[in-house]
Amino acid sequence: MNWSGRNGTLSAYPCCRHADRGLVLGPRVGLWLSDKKRRRMNVEAFTQYCAVHGVEVVEIDFTKSLVPQGPFDIIIHKLSDVIVEAEHDSQSQQLLDNLQSYVSSRPNTILLDPLPAVAQLLDRFTSYRIMSNLHSSLQDWHVCSPPYLEILSSSDLTSIQQAVRTQKLSFPLICKTRLAHGSFSHEMCLIFSANSLADIRPPCVLQSFVNHGALLHKVYVVGDRHFCVERPSLKNFPSGPCDRKTIFFNSNQVSKPEASSDLTSLDEQMSCVPPPSSEAVAALVKELRDQLGLALFGVDVIININTHALMVIDINYFPGYEGVPQFFSSLLSHITSVLDKRAPAAESKHAAGHSAAATAGDCLLRK
Repeated sequence: MNWSGRNGTLSAYPCCRHADRGLVLGPRVGLWLSDKKRRRMNVEAFTQYCAVHGVEVVEIDFTKSLVPQGPFDIIIHKLSDVIVEAEHDSQSQQLLDNLQSYVSSRPNTILLDPLPAVAQLLDRFTSYRIMSNLHSSLQDWHVCSPPYLEILSSSDLTSIQQAVRTQKLSFPLICKTRLAHGSFSHEMCLIFSANSLADIRPPCVLQSFVNHGALLHKVYVVGDRHFCVERPSLKNFPSGPCDRKTIFFNSNQVSKPEASSDLTSLDEQMSCVPPPSSEAVAALVKELRDQLGLALFGVDVIININTHALMVIDINYFPGYEGVPQFFSSLLSHITSVLDKRAPAAESKHAAGHSAAATAGDCLLRK
């Protein structure tokens, strides 16, 4: 769809007609990102890209009232920090309440993505339960996730060892923080024996490590589109317990495009692991999109070198989209699609408003 206004393109329907701001031509997008996310996404370039296509992008200041900053057709955010902080900080909770109240009182303003949907990906206990159910819904595509265990508190070592055996987890294990957001969430470790379980720091999840040929596939989702990008990953390790010391690592460092270390260098020659089936990935994305209710998320998948099964090992909200040159166009396309679905209601309201305005004009002319 082409939008009208400042750039002279065609209009599908009028957007953001509000009495307090007058006529605003073309969709108006409110955007809030952290400073780090702004730099990684290159907000200035995205704003310019949207402007060329008749879409205005306005950065929101949540320390101020939203009303004078609006109106907005759609608000795009990554409020992960605020959602996490809101659990123990009243000011952060108030910010979320203000945003939700603003959107709730303006049915034509769309929030991308809904806050409750985002929150479920900030807790690995929640997201891993979703992952564990993929086997039943996607078994025809040989999609699954490794066995895992939730460790809520620092129980005695014997209890944790027993839970690992009960859940049939196999060594080595990868330990990840429960919180799936922030720099600390990338701090992980590989555990090679029952005694080394003393090294974990709950709350956390323990996940069976699956050999995957040191290759990670990051699936980036933008609305109805998705993109697969290959990244380095942890090398293969012998299956079963051994006396090797726990390996602590940062997953961001390991999986950077240019990463090269002992952890990502295969110790042996092996046959090439087949890439993920495009059909299986598409089925996975559709299933997760439906379950999560999100438009912007990433999925980390690997291919088991022994079974060639596609295994989901993590899900995250609004990832960096590195290696996706079509991100700007895909995000703008999704914005357009979302507003298209809202168009009939907007057109109906606009027609009613236009009729009322014409009637009032006739009255003024008669006087």
